[in-house]
Amino acid sequence: MNEQTSSKFEEVTLSTEPIFNGRIISLQVDTVRLPNGETATREIVKHPGAVAVIALVEDKMLVVEQYRKPFEKNLVEIPAGKLDHGEEPLAAAIRELEEETGYAAGEIRLIHSFYTSPGFANEIIHLFVAEKLTRGEAHLDEDEFLDCNAITLEEAERYIAEGRIGDAKTIMAVYAWKLYRLTGKI
Repeated sequence: MNEQTSSKFEEVTLSTEPIFNGRIISLQVDTVRLPNGETATREIVKHPGAVAVIALVEDKMLVVEQYRKPFEKNLVEIPAGKLDHGEEPLAAAIRELEEETGYAAGEIRLIHSFYTSPGFANEIIHLFVAEKLTRGEAHLDEDEFLDCNAITLEEAERYIAEGRIGDAKTIMAVYAWKLYRLTGKI
C-alpha cells in the first residue's frame, strides 16, 4: 500500500515503551506529539503481516474451519497465515494455500492489500485469488487443527448470516467472489 503522511495530522513519536514481545505480535506504547502540540499515548500492536487466499474450485470456494480461542468457537475462514520474516506475500500465499488445503494454484494473483485495524495495529493482509487448482496433500503446522471444505456462494452467504463466517478477510472474499461471478472480474 502507498505510504502517505499528511503533515497536517501527523503524530510525532516522542518515545516508545516496549510492553510485550511474542511469537506473532508485539505491543508497545508510544508517546506522541499531536498536531495541536499536546501529547498523548498510543497502544500499538505490531504484526509481521499476513496473506489470505480466495481459492476457487469448480465454482466453490475453499475454506477452513478452525477453533479461534479469542472467540471461544469455530470459525469458517479462507486459507490465511502470517508472513515469515523476510517472506514475500506471493510466496506466503502459495505456501499457506498448500499447507492448509493441499491445493496448488495454477494461477495466483494479488487482488489488494488492506489494513485490519489501523486504529491500534499495523497488520496488513495481502488478499490473493487462486485458480486452476490441483489437489495435493495438506501439511498443517504442528499446532494447527482444521478441516478444509469447498462451499458454494449460497453456503458462504448463509455462514455469514449465521455468524460461522465473521472475520473481515473472509467476508471480503465472499463479496469479491460474488462480484467475480457477476462481472467475470475480481
